[in-house]
Formats: sequence, structure tokens, C-alpha cells
Amino acid sequence: MSRPVLETRTLDKRYGGLHVTRQVSLQMQAGDRLALIGPNGAGKTTLVNQISGTVTPTSGSVWLAGEDVTRRTQAQRVRAGLARTFQITTLAPHLPVQRQVELALFEREGLTGAFWRSIDAYPALAAEARGLLGQLGLGAHAGWPTERLAYGEQRLVELALALALRPRVLLLDEPMAGVPQGEGARLLAALDALPPALAVLIIEHDMGLVFRFARRIVVLAEGAVIADGTPDEIRGDPRVRAAYLGQ
Repeated sequence: MSRPVLETRTLDKRYGGLHVTRQVSLQMQAGDRLALIGPNGAGKTTLVNQISGTVTPTSGSVWLAGEDVTRRTQAQRVRAGLARTFQITTLAPHLPVQRQVELALFEREGLTGAFWRSIDAYPALAAEARGLLGQLGLGAHAGWPTERLAYGEQRLVELALALALRPRVLLLDEPMAGVPQGEGARLLAALDALPPALAVLIIEHDMGLVFRFARRIVVLAEGAVIADGTPDEIRGDPRVRAAYLGQ
């Protein structure tokens, strides 16, 4: 088997007497579609925060493509190939959609220090931004401020920003949260169309989406991994049933 594109090794996080994640070890290969599930308070978001660099683990380590990134900043991890979306949208409400994607491309290319040059001086980046938005069905709204978009469309813009970074690993924290049922189909189609070599880890409470999207599922309970397997294996695992029934 090839080297994991993402690996956590015995990640622990404590806040005083509160033990939030416990010895969490997992691996992802290029192209993986992994769902992280568990009862409320299981430590899922804390684990993803440790992977992305917004939370420092108490012990353990995070590896990207064979490199230890545990002490690297979130921005450094992004440059190493890790992108993430959040439960709540973090878009600039008044900035045009395409300009936000262009700024992500600017960051990827290391051009944020070129403050003396306008973004418009880089037509190739503008064309790439238009292409990304077109792939996600947002081409007609490229000039709109994000506050004019439906919530499901805003989620698609967040996905465009993440993909603009050309990540090797994409972390999706509850992508369907707050999306009305009528808008969910477009987001599901976008998830299905993600690049096949991209490793995707998704946190999601919608079990229909989990079992539709994931090829492998990791279950957390009280901060520890209690199961790791295919969707069929997880469906029949008595430990998983007990964790959810206990909730």
C-alpha cells in the first residue's frame, strides 16, 4: 500500500480534566471517501480541528504525505495540501463570488504579497475561477455578492474556495448543515463530482448522505475510535448501535 496522504497517530486532546479525543489513529489514502460519525460530544469536530491546525493536540501527531505537520500552522498545512470547510459559512457577504475564488487562487500561488498589482492583472487566475464556478453550477452568479445566494449555493462557493487550493486532502465539516432539503441535490451532485484522487473526510449527521458518499466510516464515541470499516460493516456493528442507542 502507498504512503498515507493523511495520518493521525494517537491524537489526544485534554482541556483540564476533560478528555475530548483519546488515542485517535487513522489513515487516509489518495481517493478515499471517509465519513467520521458519532454521537454529539464524541469529539469529531475537535479531531478535525487538530488535523487542520486550529487546535493543538495535547499529545500525538498529524502527518500529511509522510511529513509531520503537528507543529505547523493552519496556513502552512493548507500550503502542504490540506483544505477545510466549516459547519457555519465563513464567506465575505458583500464580496462578489468570483473575486473570493480569485483571492483563494492568489493565496495558492503565493501572490498575496504582491499588493502593488491588481488581481485583474492575472487573467489566467480569473479564467480558472470562472471555470471552477462553472463546474459547480455557479457561473451565472459569479458577479453576485454571496449574501444574494441561497444557503445551499453559499455552501457550493465554500467548496469552490477549498478546491481552488488544489488540496490533496479535503475536510468537510457538516456540509449539509442548514441546507434546505430543496437545495441539497446540487450539493450532493458536487460532492459526487469531486476529483477522484482527492482524499475526502466528511463529518455529517445525515446518515443517508454518509452511507451514500462514504466508502469507509470511522465511528467516535467519548473521544475514541470504536469502529472503522465499510458502510456494511458499520451498519451491523453492535458497538455502533450501542453508541447511538445510548445517546
